[in-house]
Amino acid sequence: MKKGQNKMRSEYTFDYSKAVRGKYHKRLLAENSSIIVLEPDIAEAFQNSEAVNTALRSLLKLANTTQHLTNQPRG
Repeated sequence: MKKGQNKMRSEYTFDYSKAVRGKYHKRLLAENSSIIVLEPDIAEAFQNSEAVNTALRSLLKLANTTQHLTNQPRG
């Protein structure tokens, strides 16, 4: 692409001068939304948010079980 040549269609022109910072901030807080950004290598391992949540729940269950087992009195 030559310098100065614009191949983007006119319908894809974005006017950021009309952008509003924090437009959805209050709504996200009201919905108790949590946005977490995964690093690319981690994101490759999961197809969707349900897969991430399933993996994290399994990890938490394992951590709780392990903690319970290691806190057993010895004797």
